[in-house]
Amino acid sequence: MARGGDVSDFRPLACYNLGVLDRKTLWLTLTLSVVGLLAVADASAPQALRVFSDPYYFTKQQLLWTALGLAALFGASLVHYSVWRKIAYPLFFAALLALVAVLVPGVGSKVLGARRWISIGQFGFQPSEPAKLGMAILFAKLYVDKKPFYYFVAALLAVSALVMLQPDLGTTIVITGVAFVQLFVMGWSVFDLLGLLLGGTAAGAVLVFSSSYRRQRVMSFLGSTADPLGSSYHIRQVLIALGSGGIFGVGLGQSRQKHLFLPESATDSVFAVIAEEVGFVGGGAVIILLFYLLLRLFAIARGAPDDFSKVLGAGIASWIGVQIFLNLSSMVSLTPLTGIPLPFFSYGGTSLTTMLGSIGILLNISRHRYAQKEKKRRKTRR
Repeated sequence: MARGGDVSDFRPLACYNLGVLDRKTLWLTLTLSVVGLLAVADASAPQALRVFSDPYYFTKQQLLWTALGLAALFGASLVHYSVWRKIAYPLFFAALLALVAVLVPGVGSKVLGARRWISIGQFGFQPSEPAKLGMAILFAKLYVDKKPFYYFVAALLAVSALVMLQPDLGTTIVITGVAFVQLFVMGWSVFDLLGLLLGGTAAGAVLVFSSSYRRQRVMSFLGSTADPLGSSYHIRQVLIALGSGGIFGVGLGQSRQKHLFLPESATDSVFAVIAEEVGFVGGGAVIILLFYLLLRLFAIARGAPDDFSKVLGAGIASWIGVQIFLNLSSMVSLTPLTGIPLPFFSYGGTSLTTMLGSIGILLNISRHRYAQKEKKRRKTRR
């Protein structure tokens, strides 16, 4: 296999005559988007019927966001990745301003004690999602500009602190994980990374045990049977759904847990509904598809044409990978429930649109990597 993936994977698309794309990654992304939309339609129907008297309410919303996300994907695939380097600083500061704005009463919406959304009329978005992309772009920019290590630490602390003020520990963990992967790819020393890791771990421990809500989440994880009708209710319902599915599942649309037994059945816990209906076999197939997509995305990053695109690609791929790991590991009680959505499958517009647009950036990187290979091959023939 060639570095970063087979050249044979890149073929012209009849309806897309502005270059060549990584077809496998594109079609895999489209497939996951469609399957994810169907999963949301299935898992959200009981809740949508109860709250909005329309079983397809969430499905309609997700369909709109999927369309916008795919438009962002194809749009980003047309924009040369170097453009993001030029606007890295304005994008990052815009993301910081949005994170500050969400904390302002009257601007940010407070739901269940947390301020994570900015609502403008009927439209709402979650600033922490584009902040992930903004920070990934900034780290790549700082690297190629040869900035010292404390620039990276300062940017990470600024974003993490603002996200934690919402509060949102799960997103903070994702942002930190992406930063570590990018710093590793850049080649920073083990001592720098170890110091940052120890400092981050200590800060995380303080944040967890200084909040009764987060402390309760951790204690529920450590003793999942301690309070079956209280703090342990969510994870117990998840495990019941997984166990009910068995090998082949109870049948499509036949989940019992989605009928208001399982909290967040269309968002954080959507995989539990999937596994209940299609069993170990179907759930395993979903995991394989997601894992294969990650391999494709990291392959694009590995074979990127230059340092900026390599670090940016690693950041986007690791962002999706960390979210997949955190969501699925919490479903099987390997990690505490953190409220992290499962890419493609969880209901949520800002997350889906930002992620699909970011995959579009990777597809653009793959186009130019292939173009570079073709140029070198022609020179060699001459």
